[in-house]
Amino acid sequence: MTQTQAPAGRLMAVTAPVVPKVRKSRSVLVYLAFGWLIAMIGMALFANLLPLAPYATAVGRPHQGPGWGSLDLLMGTDYLGRSILSRAIHGARVSLLVGAVAGLVGFVVGGLLGMAAGYFGKRLDAVLRLLTDAMLAFPPLILLMALSSILTPSVRTLLVGLTLLVIPTFLRLARANTLAWTAREFVMAARNMGAGHRRILVKEILPNVLPSLGAYLPIVMAALIVAEGSLSFLGLGIPPPTPSWGGMINDGKDALEDSPHMVLMPALVIFLTVFSLNLAGDHLRRRFDRTLHD
Repeated sequence: MTQTQAPAGRLMAVTAPVVPKVRKSRSVLVYLAFGWLIAMIGMALFANLLPLAPYATAVGRPHQGPGWGSLDLLMGTDYLGRSILSRAIHGARVSLLVGAVAGLVGFVVGGLLGMAAGYFGKRLDAVLRLLTDAMLAFPPLILLMALSSILTPSVRTLLVGLTLLVIPTFLRLARANTLAWTAREFVMAARNMGAGHRRILVKEILPNVLPSLGAYLPIVMAALIVAEGSLSFLGLGIPPPTPSWGGMINDGKDALEDSPHMVLMPALVIFLTVFSLNLAGDHLRRRFDRTLHD
């Protein structure tokens, strides 16, 4: 509070203006998306502890529709009478594992290579850009089908193929962000003060590049889940009897007219998971990506 001299010689108190606090709008869909992801991860981790029948055990007649009589029959049964809910939960282990591991490996490898290319430039940048453009120009589905046909279809084969697909994406994103942050004044000041390349990369550039890459990771994981489902649908993914979401859709495609729930239920699980990951990625990007606020 300050005091000013009034025209009549009296002191008059002047108060500072009250600025209302800005409230950030929070979408209910974001909370629902995080809730769905937490629920799926929890059920996948503790699938064996849930009160559900084993995914390979018949619990009713084949092609039985969804019902409320039993938890095993909540989503109906497949062509062998197995619980679709149990198989969807156990299939989440495969889809989430493939998406998370391949995404994280691509995040680390692509991020490190992209930072090196953007910071050092010259020949290293030219070589990495050439390899990245070549890998991005190759059709992803063709590459995955070629690997699955040459190697034995398994989780390891999927991880190798999907990781090779996402490394160039993270590399280009990390390179672009590194180029932008390398030209900032605080990086030039650190270089003029004698800081080495390692310290500049770790202390100055990495903390600013990491939020952008981390916010993009859920979106990449969503794309990897769709890719894994596509391969499993084509019969080039996880071999049976291990359930996967794409394989469940493949099992029910011939009975789509008479038993549409065999396709709709796993497709709904894939849709909700991919939609939630995209919402989570957009939310994290708006909140943590400094390039949107600077």
